[in-house]
Amino acid sequence: MEKIKMSLQEHYDRNARSKKMLLWFAMISMFMMFAGLTSAYVVSTSRPDWVKDFVLPQAFIISTIIIILSSGTFHFAVKAIQNNNRQAASGLLLATLGLGAAFVVAQFYGFGEIVRSGYFFTGPESTITTTFVYVVTIVHLVHLIAGLIVLLVVIYNHFKQKYTSSQTLGIELGAMFWHFLDILWVYLFLFFYFY
Repeated sequence: MEKIKMSLQEHYDRNARSKKMLLWFAMISMFMMFAGLTSAYVVSTSRPDWVKDFVLPQAFIISTIIIILSSGTFHFAVKAIQNNNRQAASGLLLATLGLGAAFVVAQFYGFGEIVRSGYFFTGPESTITTTFVYVVTIVHLVHLIAGLIVLLVVIYNHFKQKYTSSQTLGIELGAMFWHFLDILWVYLFLFFYFY
């Protein structure tokens, strides 16, 4: 009986390692795509039609704070599951979902601020500067929507009681992806803010 338990644990550990490795490969490839976009942004700054006085709106600063907070709530949700504190995990997962939705709202509010400032993303009044900001942010939002879907699956599985202190793979994978999205946005925000 002890051998069977050991064999099941070894299988679980091997499965966990392989899934985490696949997620790492996916995240690295996503980061490379954004590195390419930001490299193109750097090269494009030498264009004569580049807008030099463009400033990121306040909403992007607020959204950055929101996504950092959401990463914290997700981290503590994982810790709560590892400590068999289901009630705390429920509240923290729902808080993460609320913060993720607030991030998306703040992003769209930021787009509105850019347009109200007279910068347009498409059409004859658009500039290459705002188009870059728009493309990079929209591509990140698409990834964030994927992150929200992952979070909804994690919440669903949590309420179906699929996670325990010894079975945390799903919530750990979800948290890894969410933290990646957080780090990616902070990178993009700092890039646009300082460059």
